[in-house]
Amino acid sequence: MDRIAIYYHPLFVEHDTGDHPECKERLMVAKPVVERCGLDLEWITPEPAPLDHIALVHDASYIETIRQIAEEGGGRLDWDTVISPRSYDAAVMAAGAGLLAVERSLSVGQSSFLLERPPGHHASCARGMGFCLFNNIALAAKYALEVLGLERVLIFDWDVHHGNGTQATFYNDPRVLYISTHMAGHFPGTGMTRDVGSGDGVGYTVNVPLQCGEGDGAVRLVFETLVEPLTRAYQPQLLLVSAGYDPQEGDPLGGLTFSETSFQWMASYLLSLTRDVGVPGPVCFLEGGYVPDMLADSIVATLKGLLGDTPPFSPAATPDESADVREALEEAKPYWKGVL
Repeated sequence: MDRIAIYYHPLFVEHDTGDHPECKERLMVAKPVVERCGLDLEWITPEPAPLDHIALVHDASYIETIRQIAEEGGGRLDWDTVISPRSYDAAVMAAGAGLLAVERSLSVGQSSFLLERPPGHHASCARGMGFCLFNNIALAAKYALEVLGLERVLIFDWDVHHGNGTQATFYNDPRVLYISTHMAGHFPGTGMTRDVGSGDGVGYTVNVPLQCGEGDGAVRLVFETLVEPLTRAYQPQLLLVSAGYDPQEGDPLGGLTFSETSFQWMASYLLSLTRDVGVPGPVCFLEGGYVPDMLADSIVATLKGLLGDTPPFSPAATPDESADVREALEEAKPYWKGVL
């Protein structure tokens, strides 16, 4: 199915963070741009996630804490994670969007983009942080594994910040292959190449920390040397993407220099991989990206890629980019002999 599903609910702009980088204006700008882009899109209104499904990842006491803070008029989980009166409802709806997107992806083979907030990849089982309340992508993966019966899910995270919550959720679990590109030393300070998983999950976490200023050359090299061979070897039954747009050059919370074209190219590349290994998707979850106009244009670029429109893209990696990707490659090789 070539039509892309866009998951959106008005509650997503009622998560009111005030004068904050992760603000409702991000979606208020992006939504009309996506609506006018002329692509073949199907807009889908999600339903709230059942609480027992949110509890697949998050402690019941943590879920209740978010609800209580919102019900009492809002507040902060920490210095940069805001809860407003409607934030709990928005977060439950964002989680529900992920569950529905996975169901539909598996049943009709549809690629999708979740135009949602609050974002999720920093949230762990009992802690929200980094603007995140519930970990939408981790919940979707857990739902696919525990409820829908899948055995292998691949999560690729291209946000400039490492998805520490997602990594922690699946660090011991070989049923999820987690691959992340992010800026080294940036918030939240996790995601070293040596972090490869533990127990049964050893080798199923692959981190590619990039130095400040690195960009499209690293993007291409990561896909050609890590993402493609690992995807083909792992044979996932579902591919999920933490689509953050803060690695784009000019983002105030970033530091990398990805181009708008890189997002279209990555989405197209992932679409091609899913078709080659015979799985649906990709399913893309909005994470970061803090210049609303730039965010909107890059989301449209991603949608073009999900429709199979592959842009010209042949950047050469710099020596530093090559060294960073090579370090990640060498760290992963012992666990993927004959693959990398």
